[in-house]
Amino acid sequence: MNLVVDRDPGAGARAAAGAGDGVTPDLVALLVGDLDDRSARGIAAAVGRLITAGTLRVGDRLPTVRALANGLGVSPTTVSEAWQSLASVGAIDAQGRRGTFVRERTGPLSPRRYRRVTEGPGHFAVDLSTGTPDPALLPDLGPVIARVSRQSLTSSYLDRPVLPELEERLRWSWPFPPEELTVVDGAMDALDRIAGVVVHLGDRVVVEHPTFPPLLDLLDALGAEVVGVDLDEQGMRADQLADVLGDDVAAVFLQPRAHNPTGITLSAARAAELAEVLRPHRAVVVEDDHSGDIASGALVSLGKWLPDRTVHIRSYSKSHGPDLRLAAVGGAGELVSAVANRRLLGPGWSSRILQAVLLEMLDHAPTISAVTAARHQYAARRREVVEALTAAGVTFTGTDGINLWMQVEDERAALITLAAQGIGAAPGEPFMVRPDRPALRVTIGLLDRDVEQVARRLADAAGTTPARTPRR
Repeated sequence: MNLVVDRDPGAGARAAAGAGDGVTPDLVALLVGDLDDRSARGIAAAVGRLITAGTLRVGDRLPTVRALANGLGVSPTTVSEAWQSLASVGAIDAQGRRGTFVRERTGPLSPRRYRRVTEGPGHFAVDLSTGTPDPALLPDLGPVIARVSRQSLTSSYLDRPVLPELEERLRWSWPFPPEELTVVDGAMDALDRIAGVVVHLGDRVVVEHPTFPPLLDLLDALGAEVVGVDLDEQGMRADQLADVLGDDVAAVFLQPRAHNPTGITLSAARAAELAEVLRPHRAVVVEDDHSGDIASGALVSLGKWLPDRTVHIRSYSKSHGPDLRLAAVGGAGELVSAVANRRLLGPGWSSRILQAVLLEMLDHAPTISAVTAARHQYAARRREVVEALTAAGVTFTGTDGINLWMQVEDERAALITLAAQGIGAAPGEPFMVRPDRPALRVTIGLLDRDVEQVARRLADAAGTTPARTPRR
């Protein structure tokens, strides 16, 4: 059976990519050569790659669900789900009896995972669901702002996007010599802009499993096929990464220290293994150092081994203040320049006033002392919780940062048990790339009192089993 792709008459008669003679592509034949996974997700990703490559063009009409299902030997439901996935990112357009056509992408997805983490059932006496730093441990901005307010920072839209003094300071502290460096409006802005450069519809992208929900929402919005690689106590597992890598993997996203949600920090030995696995492939490495100087672990970057393919992000929200809205992006010159150039068509630059505040804070003795004290305080709080959970036999991960990944018998029951005691935690499912053992993300960095008591309640909730429905 040959299932060719027709063209929407309104789009004009165009030849298939590479054909040049007006012959429409045989979609089944194209898919069979690029379809290791015949699930709905696999089919959607394969079609997405054909669209990205230009083999399928805007206006091309796709086969019917039933016809394609017969050609691939899968159920119509599977193809229908694949079509729904492609429609959700604006890649195709179902026009009823006229058929389903390739369209210009609009990316209408909403951040469903992120909303599940942030829209809890209500306010808690002890809310450990947020993943945010303790406001009481943030440096005092007042003296720094007063000093910066007397400076003349910019008089022209044509000034450089990054204050020269800040760029010099960042380059001095970067984990590897960056070819280019810029500043954007926080870590998520950086991830969004970098992903927009390196990830295209249908690309395979590797992330840690579990990982930060907004990153998964972002990759869904781009129409990527996301592959999760497990972590152990040293970071992303090199053996699993080797198993999933191929030339169709566009990027690998990593959190090098104080991983959210697990609290794991990448070791130097593991980073070297990952770099060796990645070396023969084309994938770009994107590192999100979101915790910065409040992390206790040493920063290790794959840029030490792969400097021309690594983009490193350093955020200052958790260490110096969320309202600074600043993150530095440095590394592979072509990619960082692409981000900076694209911003010229939007915001242009991040506030140079805020950049000056950050520069002042990085060398301001009271600020340095405050960040150091916060790092020690977060580590002490973690130790107290860990001791209680260990004594109760609860399984958890990580040694660093403000978050802890705690396995539970039943996610919903554990959340309800904690909520009844005035304690909030984040559900684990939004952090997961694939189904796994139930867990909760707990922001233990916010525990400034009654640490031992709250830890015991966390331990009790971890072993909570769902209530059974009585028989009638």
